[in-house]
Amino acid sequence: MTKELKISDYDYPLPEERIARYPLAERDASKLLVYRDGVVSETRFTRLPELLPAGSLTVFNNTRVIRARIVFFKETGARIEVFCLEPADPADYERAFACRETCRWHGIVGNLKKWKEGPLSIRFEHEGKPSALTATLVENRGKEHLVEFRWDADLTFGQLLEWLGRMPIPPYLNRDTQEIDLTRYQTVYSRFEGSVAAPTAGLHFTPAVIDALHGRGIATEEVTLHVGAGTFLPVKDEDATHHVMHTEHFEIRLDTLRRLAERPEGVTAVGTTSVRTLESLPVLGYRVRLTGTADEGRAVGQWEAYGIPESLTGPELLESLIGYLERRGLEKLKSATQIMITPAGFRFRIVSALVTNFHQPKSTLLLLIAAFVGEDRWRDIYRFALQNGFRFLSYGDSSLLFRPLR
Repeated sequence: MTKELKISDYDYPLPEERIARYPLAERDASKLLVYRDGVVSETRFTRLPELLPAGSLTVFNNTRVIRARIVFFKETGARIEVFCLEPADPADYERAFACRETCRWHGIVGNLKKWKEGPLSIRFEHEGKPSALTATLVENRGKEHLVEFRWDADLTFGQLLEWLGRMPIPPYLNRDTQEIDLTRYQTVYSRFEGSVAAPTAGLHFTPAVIDALHGRGIATEEVTLHVGAGTFLPVKDEDATHHVMHTEHFEIRLDTLRRLAERPEGVTAVGTTSVRTLESLPVLGYRVRLTGTADEGRAVGQWEAYGIPESLTGPELLESLIGYLERRGLEKLKSATQIMITPAGFRFRIVSALVTNFHQPKSTLLLLIAAFVGEDRWRDIYRFALQNGFRFLSYGDSSLLFRPLR
């Protein structure tokens, strides 16, 4: 990527009072901004199924947010928080959550200067027995650290987080986690634990809305992308192409790939995390065409998608990837992505419509929106939202954006 991308061109005024601090009483009661063919309008989220093309496919991210924040108190009263980001030993999420007695995680440590030496501990009671969790700082790696946990309760690490951990609501909410966040900062279809931030576009969906999609002949599929804390990192360099994207792990079933490849009526992604997953797939398909392997153990590079020839379509690249999985007898693809989607030449090959919330100024997510609707259109959308009382960020209102036809 050589074209300069000024992040100051993707700024807008966001008053504090427009940030939704809490969810609405009902998930699907939010407002819905609709952008199609250059026209911006407003309706209610419950009407979403009526607005999507009959016969199209809607893709959800079924990741589940873990209670990733563990708070310790030293005898001095100092509060030290370990924010678990990604498993280190074992490195696989499923095995890490199944661990008993000990495991290691990469994480962020709050108030690190107070953790000078020795382990931290939390004493608690489980099934009538006194138990303890200890955390030892194995390695200080600057912004992130390697922490070893040990515990003596008859619990897996996943169960331990449910027992002692706190929900990692976004820092811009400027409040502590509350009881309502335990349910409302999860989607109703969340299944696989691993995220430290919710795929917030999905927070608006209810079983009734999903049933209404099916009632209109709109199929639904799921992918899994575990959202990392990097989703909140601001772009600090004026040239956004110098920003280093975070890596996020994803999984998708072979059957889902097949349905994507045969969906000419269009694919709607629920959330930017679904977009990142879906638009990473053509890269893996292109690798197959070039080398015979998807090399799925290597994350999709930040700019790798920009090197795919313009002539290759999404369905063609998906077919290459499907053939690769079939030849290897795999029913599921596991990989990771560092993809950065920007207005500087990105071509969408899979997603034709997007359900998403309203994102922070100068963020990589806003760059994605600008790439999707066009550099000259994202401002119209956000201006309309600000002028018409829409609520912003994770607990805010929603939008349905249709990609302009070329």
